[in-house]
Amino acid sequence: MEWSDLRVFLAIAREGTLGAAARRLGQTQPTMGRRLKALEHAVGHRLFQRTRGGFVLTDEGAAVLPHAERMEEEALALQRQLTGQEKQLDGMLRITSSDWFAEYLLAPVLAEFSQRHPRVVIELLTDSRFFSLSRREADLAFRIQPFDEPDIVSRKLLRMPYGVYASASHPAVHAGDGAGVGLITMDTTFSDMPDVAWLQRMLPSARVVFRSNARAVQARMCLRGAGVAVLPCPLGDALDGLQRIDLGEEPPTRDTWIGYHRDMRRLARLRALLDIVIARLAD
Repeated sequence: MEWSDLRVFLAIAREGTLGAAARRLGQTQPTMGRRLKALEHAVGHRLFQRTRGGFVLTDEGAAVLPHAERMEEEALALQRQLTGQEKQLDGMLRITSSDWFAEYLLAPVLAEFSQRHPRVVIELLTDSRFFSLSRREADLAFRIQPFDEPDIVSRKLLRMPYGVYASASHPAVHAGDGAGVGLITMDTTFSDMPDVAWLQRMLPSARVVFRSNARAVQARMCLRGAGVAVLPCPLGDALDGLQRIDLGEEPPTRDTWIGYHRDMRRLARLRALLDIVIARLAD
């Protein structure tokens, strides 16, 4: 049995298909299939049932899963321990944040960091899903809610102000029922975010015309005159052609948190980046 084949097993169990698992590990789909067959031959059992909807664990596969996860955690812990001791200011740092936060707040900070430490390669991941710091899917994460994973060192970085925006050519919008006003807001997955309910309360007769989980896309739709949106002020204020609307009450603010795994706290390149991020962005 090869440990690398157990990584394949875990990826398929988590993703549900060979294609998605292959993309996660940077392998080809035929290679993933061959390695799974090799593992099943080594253990003498079928680990997955192949269905139209994807790969489903068999009873034997379900029995293997917790052992494979513990082996993975030990391997990752060893990797984190060794990486966390590196003193050189070179290598790679993988960072995750929302798209607009990366473009309008992180990019200038990362440019400054790269000028100071040109041998450190920054890989920036912008995605709505949370990347695992324990599995080293990312080394540093920026989120709009506190971290609840074990062994994560985190702190509140800043409190983000929000405003209501419309294009300069948009008809005037005033506090009231909002009749005839189009709303640009978060998609249904994020409908519980405070600004969504706030905007609907302030303009109860307005109708939703566009939803997206990407604030930058919301801002572009707003700029095109599609409707009004609640946007983070660093994003809304940066776009020429957008104007802030006063509805008589400020939208809810959101805190931004920064976190990393405790095993990485002595990693020199991570410490150097944290110093610049905190100096430039922290409240």
